[in-house]
Amino acid sequence: MTGDAPLSAVFPARPAVVAETHLDVGTFALRAVDPDGDAKLVHGWMNDPEVAEYWELAQPVERIAAYLREQIASAHSTPYVGCVDGTPMSYWELYRADLDPLRHHYPALPRDAGVHLLLGPSAYRGRGLGARLLRAVSDWQMRADPYARRVVAEPDVRNVRSVRAFERAGFRLVRQLDLPVKQAALMVRVRDTTTGTHGRPVPPRENPGE
Repeated sequence: MTGDAPLSAVFPARPAVVAETHLDVGTFALRAVDPDGDAKLVHGWMNDPEVAEYWELAQPVERIAAYLREQIASAHSTPYVGCVDGTPMSYWELYRADLDPLRHHYPALPRDAGVHLLLGPSAYRGRGLGARLLRAVSDWQMRADPYARRVVAEPDVRNVRSVRAFERAGFRLVRQLDLPVKQAALMVRVRDTTTGTHGRPVPPRENPGE
């Protein structure tokens, strides 16, 4: 895989389900976004005042559908809906940070992975669930691309709850970034090359990306 390979090479054919993991709240899985079927769902989440303050996408449902189509058409970013026991509860964008405009604002490394997270229903917020999901999803990103040495994120610095969730998920606050639309906290989770992303020793001949 070359350093310029799009995210579609990492997550080929936008699979219906990327991966799943078992948590105390149920089985969590990512599935591909349906821009028509999911537009109303994501619209409701984006128009929640607590979410809108940071995502700034409190738009009509037609605009949200168009936004999802734009994400699907992207060469370096892929949108997903996160579900617990089949119930949609989060929206994700997994992307190649080194191919994203974000690369102009920090010293990007080749194949840097990036992650955006929105917890939808308020019942899923404030329970420490975001940190567990971020750890699971960033694990998947590094397993999917064995050449990715780290996962980065850039939550709004005002969103203290989000920054703390990233820290609990193993990300480190590196610096603040002056982005065109916000003051962001650059969060970085580096692959552990000695133990793998799950903290277990990696057998000498095993590819940690498999």
